[in-house]
Amino acid sequence: MFPDELRSIVGAEGVLAEEPLRAHTTFAIGGPAEWLVLPEAEEQVRDVVALCRAHEVPWRVLGLGSNVLAADAGVRGVVMKLAANFARIEVRAGGRVVAQAGASNADVAEAACAAGLAGYEFASGIPGTVGGAAVMNAGAYDGEFKNVAVRVRCLTPAGDVVDVPAEEAAWSYRHSMMMDAGYVVLGAELQLTADDPEAIRARMDDLAQRRAEKQPLEMPSAGSTFKRPEGYFAGKLIQDAGLRGYQVGGAQVSTKHTGFVVNAGGATAADVLRLIADVQQRVYESEGVRLEPEVRLWS
Repeated sequence: MFPDELRSIVGAEGVLAEEPLRAHTTFAIGGPAEWLVLPEAEEQVRDVVALCRAHEVPWRVLGLGSNVLAADAGVRGVVMKLAANFARIEVRAGGRVVAQAGASNADVAEAACAAGLAGYEFASGIPGTVGGAAVMNAGAYDGEFKNVAVRVRCLTPAGDVVDVPAEEAAWSYRHSMMMDAGYVVLGAELQLTADDPEAIRARMDDLAQRRAEKQPLEMPSAGSTFKRPEGYFAGKLIQDAGLRGYQVGGAQVSTKHTGFVVNAGGATAADVLRLIADVQQRVYESEGVRLEPEVRLWS
């Protein structure tokens, strides 16, 4: 049987049945994953994907769930979580840092700081993983993943493990070749630069303070809800449309930063989707700009 085959790959403790996704997303929203699978090695990731394909079982990859809105009814098939179970970080000579896909951006920034390596400070407050950062070309405070990446280790749809050089990753705003091709990111190698650890720490602390002052970090959310429209800022468009604090059920446009939709208490995915649709309509009617969600919608 399929579940037994899953367990034979990752072990019985690495397969959770009907696991609530609200416990695995920063939005704290989402029904059960039919199977939540926790691989610990590249070979296990490859074998889980091959098994799913052989049985025609749908599958998807989850990191820290910081950019995901999971349906209230949950999702069928396998959700393969690459987080603490797949998070080794290695600092090498010459300013190179190699991290598995499940390593958090914060942990990579901390490891780099401890080693006196600068360049990943921008990502220290991005609440996701290296894998997500690679796929989405994560960026903040004038930094982007593409600026420090040397190569990305991936599993291709054909089941091959390959290293994608930075020049072939086709990174742009919240986009990459890996996203288009359906690659599973397994890890990444970064090139950082030597600097004084205290100076690196000071920059990280400054960014953390700026985030805390401007973003609703005290409430569950999926980060910035909408992509930045060219020539505009989504938060300002939403604020100018008079939507600060607008609420549908437990979902609310943050009163602290209107670019965030937050879970103000008991929000459902349906609440968030309705709110997103309302915001899109109001902003288009009042500002003439169509907002596109940045958060990934799982159903």
